[in-house]
Amino acid sequence: MPRTALRVRRWAAIAVLGGLLAGCGTENADPDPGEPAAAGAGARTSTEVRPIEAATRITDAKGVTVSLPKPPEKIVCLVALCDDILVELGMTPTATNSQVLAHPKFLGEEKAAKIPVVPGGFLSPEVEAILSHKPDLVIGLEDTHGKLAPALKGATAFWPVQPGSWQDSVGYLRDLAALTGRTAQGEQAEKTFRTRLAEAEKHKSDRTALIIYGSDENFGVATPETDVAAGLFPKISHYPWKSRGIDGSYSLEEILARDVDVLFVETLSFGAPDGKLSDKLAKNPLWSRIPAVKNGKVIEVDSEVWAKGRGTRSLGLVLDEATAALR
Repeated sequence: MPRTALRVRRWAAIAVLGGLLAGCGTENADPDPGEPAAAGAGARTSTEVRPIEAATRITDAKGVTVSLPKPPEKIVCLVALCDDILVELGMTPTATNSQVLAHPKFLGEEKAAKIPVVPGGFLSPEVEAILSHKPDLVIGLEDTHGKLAPALKGATAFWPVQPGSWQDSVGYLRDLAALTGRTAQGEQAEKTFRTRLAEAEKHKSDRTALIIYGSDENFGVATPETDVAAGLFPKISHYPWKSRGIDGSYSLEEILARDVDVLFVETLSFGAPDGKLSDKLAKNPLWSRIPAVKNGKVIEVDSEVWAKGRGTRSLGLVLDEATAALR
């Protein structure tokens, strides 16, 4: 995979090895938000939601403390998880560099177009442009935007997030709900997602699923250890894919040997769109031999939602689309 594709996908999933997500839960309930999550199917998901209390100071599951003088109203989002959470809370960002808001289940194209875009793109957002919005809070991805912290210090609060599992995403939702005082909205969003996931688990498919991503024939495989959306799949399907590290992936020969029944494809574009990944892979004679391809079960999905969103709204959409395809 080209280095640009690898770099972008690293922020679209948390690339951490060594069992960071390993953990255990009780037989009938998932771990609390913030606790490590197992990469496999794990415990059944609880639909119970603990009350959220409003606060001006929180410490997230990664140990990052955010302290504000008052509930933030102007929030700049440098990562789509932030946009996702704000929409769940009934808010909109003051500025963003994500395209997920244009999705019809978020704001839709017309409303999203009214949100200012932070220049510089995801990897290099411009500090002056961020500060021009006089934000109360800036939320970015720790391993990408952490370098901005010194430039923002003293002018605004910066919250570096790094979701590695759906439990992390729920934890961030709860924390921002507490900071903004939108506790009821946060509880409802968590309840909705948990209910969706629990329902999907009840009807777990025995089909083999796979998520691949990329911009050309050098594709990557999304694994539960490195991708939040992929972390849901062992709960709802047979998903026999494990991380091989940042630079490791699977070949078409290996995928063919696993008899994939349903294949989800995330096309990542760099610049102007230049076609679907599935169409490019179709040039390889092995592609047509994969059961999912032969049976018309290759689904091109919205990478803004599947790869980048990672919040409860995005993950809920992933569950809806995945379970429908896996029936």
